[in-house]
Amino acid sequence: MSQGNTGVTPQVVHAQACPVREVLDRVAGKWSVQIIVAAAHGPIRFTELERSIDGISRRMLTLTLRNLERDGLLTRTVHPMVPPKVEYELTPVAAELHTTLLSLTDWAERHRVTIAESRAAYDAQHSPELLDA
Repeated sequence: MSQGNTGVTPQVVHAQACPVREVLDRVAGKWSVQIIVAAAHGPIRFTELERSIDGISRRMLTLTLRNLERDGLLTRTVHPMVPPKVEYELTPVAAELHTTLLSLTDWAERHRVTIAESRAAYDAQHSPELLDA
């Protein structure tokens, strides 16, 4: 059946997919996933996050934390002390996301060997000239 006969236009697909894609892009981002995993065990301070996430710059950490807070995935609590103590904690929505991420990680661990074998078989069949190099 052609796309014209389904009643589904590119505009409809775009309108429905974009909000979902936007959310997935945010929560599946390299730094977002690592922050969510790091904050999964309770409140965590900025410096603890910075130390626990290898390769993240202070600026990227700050931007990602702001975006996660804006999206309702983190709460930011400032404790009035000198110097101020700021903690980040997962919201219930992010805790649910963390559970989903653990399921995805478990799946990846269970199937990593199969995927590696499939890649090797595919490469051997489709790129024999690469094996000779």
